[in-house]
Amino acid sequence: MKKALAQAKEALIDGEFPVGCVIVYENTIIATGLRSGTSGEKFNEIDHAEMIALRRMNKLNQNIDASRATLFCTLEPCLMCFSAIMLSGLGKVVYSYEDVMGGGTKCDRSMLSPLYKNSNITVVPGIQREESLILFKSFYSSPKNSYLRGSLLADTIINE
Repeated sequence: MKKALAQAKEALIDGEFPVGCVIVYENTIIATGLRSGTSGEKFNEIDHAEMIALRRMNKLNQNIDASRATLFCTLEPCLMCFSAIMLSGLGKVVYSYEDVMGGGTKCDRSMLSPLYKNSNITVVPGIQREESLILFKSFYSSPKNSYLRGSLLADTIINE
């Protein structure tokens, strides 16, 4: 998680929402990602840290048993990212701070189609939560950072 936090700090330095992600396989980081698309004129909701890390993992020319890989992220993956993580076959997700507004890991998968319902993914929340919260608070302490300002997630972070 320390490496994911380092990625989040890098995103924060770049003026982006501080979400960082690493994918670990056999005790080695094989892919990283940090959030982009939350500042400047190229705003988007696709360049999440997890999606970037998954794309990088997929570009590796290695035979990887994804079910033995773990994704570490500083914010609970949203529904888009969690779906992509499940479809990629990763065995475990570890995250720091819960996303009260858009987190996807707590959804009731029993009601979903078999592709998602039968995923054997393990989710571990709250690892180094305070360290992540400090980064999010730092982001919102700057008036120039407007990403999700006024949202349930931002208000929860600010008021914690």
